[in-house]
Amino acid sequence: MSSFPTNPLRFDPYKNFKFRIRWEGRYVAGVNKVSALKRTTEVVTFREGGDPSSVRVSPGQTKFEPITLERGLTLDTEFERWSRLVWNYQARLGMEASLQNFRRDITLEFYNEAGQLAIAYNIYRCWPSEYQALPELDASANAVAIQTLVLQNEGWMRDEGVTPADETKF
Repeated sequence: MSSFPTNPLRFDPYKNFKFRIRWEGRYVAGVNKVSALKRTTEVVTFREGGDPSSVRVSPGQTKFEPITLERGLTLDTEFERWSRLVWNYQARLGMEASLQNFRRDITLEFYNEAGQLAIAYNIYRCWPSEYQALPELDASANAVAIQTLVLQNEGWMRDEGVTPADETKF
């Protein structure tokens, strides 16, 4: 039985290589790698004095792991501009951080092999905690220069408004 209601003949899971990142209404150029969306809920243990020798467990605080975006170095300054909202070296004293607008909601869009939107996640209250403008440079290497942006976030949810396209039309 297929787990793809829009294409009952499909049995293969989606591949991990077609995706896009969007923030402030536009797509971010050149993103070629995104770390996993991961959350962890701490376990709280409790035992009353008269309980048997085992403990009870319940959910505690939930933590959302940072998300790392990687992209090949281009002339697009979007990573750098956002990171400057958190800390701007050239700002006047007391103006180094933009407390009003350094957080953004972003969207991770995931596509099927035909390039049709299949799944989207909204990631909330992100802000850059780490920005790498240039990689280590090596005149003997044969590699693409990669920028990275590490985003702290306060949670994510699947966008239930996104419904996969009918894949049987191809």
